[in-house]
Amino acid sequence: MFVKICGITNEDDALLAVALGADAIGFIFAPSVRQVAVQKVYDITRRIPPEILTVGVFRDEHPRRVIELVQSSGVKAAQLHGHESPADVAAVSLHVRTVIKAVSAGTVDATRAHEFGTKMILVDAPEPGSGAVFDWKMAAELPEGLHIILAGGLTPENVANGISIVRPWGVDVSSGVESSHGSKDPILMKRFIENAKSAAPVEYDGGEFVPYDWRDE
Repeated sequence: MFVKICGITNEDDALLAVALGADAIGFIFAPSVRQVAVQKVYDITRRIPPEILTVGVFRDEHPRRVIELVQSSGVKAAQLHGHESPADVAAVSLHVRTVIKAVSAGTVDATRAHEFGTKMILVDAPEPGSGAVFDWKMAAELPEGLHIILAGGLTPENVANGISIVRPWGVDVSSGVESSHGSKDPILMKRFIENAKSAAPVEYDGGEFVPYDWRDE
């Protein structure tokens, strides 16, 4: 089970998330209470083990700007969390190896998620980034054959239930493991990661898909 801790704003939280077993950490470049400066992200990514996927989160940013910020911040992946078109995703993918496209449950984008040209699709609540739980059964509307990352209101208490219903490839959490906006709670992070990984079905098989292999650098 792929676990991403998003909304990282400082080095201590980043390193702790990695130490606790997170597979990826996310930095928000879009307007948000968790928005973080590019230089600060660069200083943090230099300290992150190469096997960890570092992700920059963008919303309705021009592809050229996304590519520029990815390169200057040192992150390995771009998460497009707005109304980006398949053409936008393709433009970013030309220069960024790993691209995650976020869609909101119950939207046309969710039903046509396979058209975005990336297998990594994050499904969020109808109000993305709100930290609200949505009806997880709505995730069934997404096309098959994608690597679904479940997000939206996940906590250590409900992540196992979300995994049992959606059976995603991965999960993403931000506010659900915080003590305050932008500050992660070590105990909540530990419990979330443990509960998510232990909830993966026995027959679960992520296949050979690897979103990022540092050995290819």
